[in-house]
Amino acid sequence: MAARRHGKRPPKALRMSVELPLWRAITGYRILTLVYTLCQVAFSYRHYEHPLGAVAYMGALTVWMALTWRRTTSPERCTRQFLMVDLGFAVGGILLTSLVDSHARIMGGAPTLPSIWTAGAVLGFAIKGGWRWAAVASSAVAVANLVEREQLARDTLRNVVLVWVAGVAIGYVVEVARASERTLARALQIEAATRERERLARDIHDSVLQVLAMVQRRGTAIGGEAAELGRMAGEQEVALRTLVAGGLVRPAGAAAVASYVPAPAPVTAAHEGTAGTAVAPARSAPPAADGSCDVRALLAPFAGAGVTFSEPGAPVELPAAAAAELAAAVSAALDNVRVHAGDGAHAWILVEDEPHAVIVTVRDDGPGIPEGRLADAEREGRLGVALSIRGRLRDLGGSAAWVSVTGQGTEVELTVPKGTAPEGGKRGKSRA
Repeated sequence: MAARRHGKRPPKALRMSVELPLWRAITGYRILTLVYTLCQVAFSYRHYEHPLGAVAYMGALTVWMALTWRRTTSPERCTRQFLMVDLGFAVGGILLTSLVDSHARIMGGAPTLPSIWTAGAVLGFAIKGGWRWAAVASSAVAVANLVEREQLARDTLRNVVLVWVAGVAIGYVVEVARASERTLARALQIEAATRERERLARDIHDSVLQVLAMVQRRGTAIGGEAAELGRMAGEQEVALRTLVAGGLVRPAGAAAVASYVPAPAPVTAAHEGTAGTAVAPARSAPPAADGSCDVRALLAPFAGAGVTFSEPGAPVELPAAAAAELAAAVSAALDNVRVHAGDGAHAWILVEDEPHAVIVTVRDDGPGIPEGRLADAEREGRLGVALSIRGRLRDLGGSAAWVSVTGQGTEVELTVPKGTAPEGGKRGKSRA
């Protein structure tokens, strides 16, 4: 509905059925085989016992084709009633052959009046109804050929088998294509819903979950009634984290969940606000007239006593929405450094301006990430890396790569292609 309101068409993959080329092909086949059959009857005109009968049938078939050729251009136009009448023309023409042609020519293997045009009627059944419809139509054609020939000759048997196999095979392929198309459409719907869910979960992770975790820790430290408030905040955090995880494995208790929540950023010269509360950088760069933003201005406030910031001498520009998402991903990476690398760890931020992408590297000298830790955290519903970092970069068309060596630290490389904007930004701002 939103796409219609904004005048956008659905994706081409959903608008164009996989059957459409098959309908166009059968339309072309029917027209070409009609021309071939008319020429064949014209060349054999003098050999028929009743040539006027052959001419009358071909005239009726030509009129039928002229009136109904558009019927096979789409599945909506090609109704079951049309297919039955079309098959009736084919079967009737085969049976009529024994009345207008001589017995000697028929026994000699002369083609029937509709000749190869008959296959078009069978293929219509195959594309419309699948291999079962094709089998019924092919059987009707086979019976008509046997009645016309009056014996099971080798060439008749060959033609019958070819029509039957071709019809059933194409019908089966059509059924598989339809199933694949339905699966693809469902997968696209699930992907769109998942991306929207992750966008909302990212916002929750960056705000509500961190506040609940802070309340739990502060309440436990203060004691008394505050401890009870902290316990309730911890329970709500577990429930909310399980909800936004979307079916991920729920951990055994609140402590297991809260252990991976990014701690609030310490108050430094670059961060100002209430003590113990994670806040956004103190200053941000206003977007330029063309909607771009200097990434350096968004990342510079992260520099402080434990963070070294290195930047190019020239502006590093990205679309404002993309730059904001990149800065949020860097903030999440620094939160993980503060939580897991220890109080004495140092972090470095390096900004690189490549011709086609902006690369931001966040490195620390902490103990590193044990192998498999990130995957375990995501399975348990701890979504800091999965959503706040990897999800943001994926929505920008970029990537996030981790390199960690035990005892030597961790390096996170965030790559954002230039000229991109997050999908959430295209729909509208997700946060105030």
